[in-house]
Amino acid sequence: MRQVSSLLPTVTSHPAAPGRSARELRIAALVAGWIVVALMIDRGAPIGLQLVLGAITWVLLLVLLRREPWPVRAQVAVVVVLATAVEYTASPLLGLYTYRLGNVPSFVPPGHGMVYLAALALGRSALFARWRRPLVAATLLVGAGWAAAGLLGPWRNDLFGALLFLVLAGFLLAGRAPLVYVGAFLITSYLELVGTGLGAWTWAHHDPTGLLAIGNPPSGIPGGYCVFDAAALTLAPPLQRGLARLAGRRVPLSQRRSRITWTTASLKVIRSAITVMRDLL
Repeated sequence: MRQVSSLLPTVTSHPAAPGRSARELRIAALVAGWIVVALMIDRGAPIGLQLVLGAITWVLLLVLLRREPWPVRAQVAVVVVLATAVEYTASPLLGLYTYRLGNVPSFVPPGHGMVYLAALALGRSALFARWRRPLVAATLLVGAGWAAAGLLGPWRNDLFGALLFLVLAGFLLAGRAPLVYVGAFLITSYLELVGTGLGAWTWAHHDPTGLLAIGNPPSGIPGGYCVFDAAALTLAPPLQRGLARLAGRRVPLSQRRSRITWTTASLKVIRSAITVMRDLL
């Protein structure tokens, strides 16, 4: 893993100015607030009301993206598409978790985009930059404690969550943008605790193979969201280049070269996480 940090590019090129930091924190606060509001309304709601919540969530996401640059918009688009595919595979098909009505609620796809944007906003804020080392250390400590509790505590065993925590730790320790993953840990842990607490979804006791016990929610679930983030950072540059070609704009040489950098870095992080898990198992 020692060579990965030199290859991972930063998530955003925007400086974390104090004025901008206030906006970043407002984005995170709005997303956190909407999570509670939407999930509270969803309790006992029929499909029709879920469709309304989905439409409102799409509108909120588009409003938040209005002031974002095209690279961020492309990243969010990749997250929404990838996360939607994973949702329909993991929930209705594999039964890894089950939503209250047995479907994938319409507010979930745009919700993934909002969650990613909140993590990104926190990671590029001046507040997080000022407390970089304590935040990364605290995230590792809390995440490790949660994973250990899932393995050793008297409640549901959570081996699945512990393995996902290793993925999160790999991104935090190897990446050049660990603050984004700190933000992902905060917002996704909050999302999972609120969602499972309100009964919006419930995780299965085991994975489809029956080999990995799963907590409700899994302790290391932010590690799974970090995979979405890495995919967004890998696939967004070629998506942006394709849109630029369609619009008839020239693509800078630096962006044409970025694909190799993103892909190589992401593969090295994933390979490092697999090596750690293999050594532990």
